[in-house]
Amino acid sequence: MQRGSDRLSVHRDEEMKHELQGLLRSGHPTRTEEWHDPEPVADDDPEVAGGPITPGRPTASLTAVRTELTRHLSRRAFPAGPRELARALRRAYAPDALLEAVEHLPRAARYTTVQEVAEALVEAGRGRQG
Repeated sequence: MQRGSDRLSVHRDEEMKHELQGLLRSGHPTRTEEWHDPEPVADDDPEVAGGPITPGRPTASLTAVRTELTRHLSRRAFPAGPRELARALRRAYAPDALLEAVEHLPRAARYTTVQEVAEALVEAGRGRQG
């Protein structure tokens, strides 16, 4: 007799293995009831598959870049130039693509809000593409 910390009996364990066998072999849900399946991705869900939102990408809107910046920068970071902003982003573990975009901003520039930084990043991204 096995004496372990199993929460389930041997019979229930075998039963569960049998239930999961179809899922494991097929690679997709095998339930017939739709409400059991996970919800599909909605149109307004944030981008996940393409990685973090970066200013150089054609799909990066001003709003998306501003949102990504506000996730990593606080009000205390302003006013600041690109070097100080890059340092603050590095401390906040921001994505490398966002950090590199901020580092490529003109060194003499000073920004007082996240909106100004986002506008400069989107404009610089458009300039590199076209």
